[in-house]
Amino acid sequence: MLIERIYDEDLAQASYLIGCQANGTAVVVDSRRDIAVYQDLAKKNGMKIVAVTETHIHADYLSGTRELAAATGATIYVSGEGGPDWKYEFEGERLYDGDKITVGNISIQAVHTPGHTPEHLSFLVTDGAFSDKPGYLLSGDFVFSGDLGRPDLLDEAAGGVDTRFEGARQLFASLRDKFLTLPDHVQVHPAHGAGSACGKALGAIPSSTVGYERLYAWWGNFLAVNDEQGFIAELLDGQPDAHAYFGRMKRENREGPAVMGERTPLHELPTGTVAASLAEDTLTFIDTRPNAEVHQGTVTGSLNIPAGKSVASYGAWVVNPETDKNPLVLLADGQEQAREMRDHLVRVGIDNVAGYVTSIDGLPTFTPKLVQPAELSNFDAAMVLDVRNRGEHIAGNIPGSFQLSGGRVMWHLDQLPAEGSIVTYCQSGVRNSVAASALRRAGYDVVELDGSYAAWDAFQSSQLSAGKN
Repeated sequence: MLIERIYDEDLAQASYLIGCQANGTAVVVDSRRDIAVYQDLAKKNGMKIVAVTETHIHADYLSGTRELAAATGATIYVSGEGGPDWKYEFEGERLYDGDKITVGNISIQAVHTPGHTPEHLSFLVTDGAFSDKPGYLLSGDFVFSGDLGRPDLLDEAAGGVDTRFEGARQLFASLRDKFLTLPDHVQVHPAHGAGSACGKALGAIPSSTVGYERLYAWWGNFLAVNDEQGFIAELLDGQPDAHAYFGRMKRENREGPAVMGERTPLHELPTGTVAASLAEDTLTFIDTRPNAEVHQGTVTGSLNIPAGKSVASYGAWVVNPETDKNPLVLLADGQEQAREMRDHLVRVGIDNVAGYVTSIDGLPTFTPKLVQPAELSNFDAAMVLDVRNRGEHIAGNIPGSFQLSGGRVMWHLDQLPAEGSIVTYCQSGVRNSVAASALRRAGYDVVELDGSYAAWDAFQSSQLSAGKN
């Protein structure tokens, strides 16, 4: 048996290819939409992908289940659990608790483990060529290394009302009746790692075991003494902000993400064509440089989505493809970087990329406004806006500032002043630059705090030190 973990650092998301080496067939679990990685992996190992499945209706990325099935002819399997409100709306075989997918000598058994979502499945994997007992659990967003999937996303991002309490009770029962009944040696392979907003304290270790989690995870003691209320209180306390785009992901994943099919390569666009389209507001320019370079001058009306591992995350903060209909033009150093960035964007359903340019020369530009930490106390601001997460704000903030995380700000513009300057900050400036660019494009007068909270905190410390001396 072959188990390969495919990890996306952008979204801290893991998918898996499980293959039978005896007959050359494989199943993919929790695929993302840029599917070449799975096709290449199957080809490398002489395997054919014959089944595609997923653990649940995801909130943080757009599923590639339909995309991969369309490209390979594989059979789709999705959960049939969860009740009428959480039924998948696209075609595929429905899996219920105890159902199995067979791939060669491998048996993959669905285990209904609700809590994070009502329809959630985990998958018990048995390598029939080696044993007749399961040795592996693909736990999805149920059990992570050191943590559990949060039960409040339906409230936070999908319009639910107090569903978190029932979800928390379901998680407790899923742990007690399903997870902890497994042998300690069963290996646990979760769908997310550190950095994901699907839990509050995810570990960076890629896998664990039932026994290790039983002994050392924070929830183990609550289960050991059957303390459901204590478990619920601890689980719900301190969950991070849920990005607003999660609601769109939930809806699109339930309906069935659009199948892109084979995509044509991106091409470099003539500067004159881009300039004309920007003047007509029929293109949206994506400045992919670091915020320090953007602050030296950027394209008027552009969005700052820095190239690197967070393109999908930041892209979903500031581009809503349901309302933002302009094609995107990317600033890239060439076709390969443009392709890589597009691959990240399609993971969150941002598909409309027209092409790229390699320079901003010849395009209309402006210089973003900055305020220095030493000047902030005397600056006439209608609002000082902290775009970090709630936990960061509670740990330390600029007095009088208003917290609205970068992943939520564009969906809550009604909480911002309609007139006057808004001073924005994050921890070091990266998230701030992303959110500020979107607010500027929406028509707000935005002034970024240079160096953000870290610089302001250092300035305050220096003032205190100088006063003592």
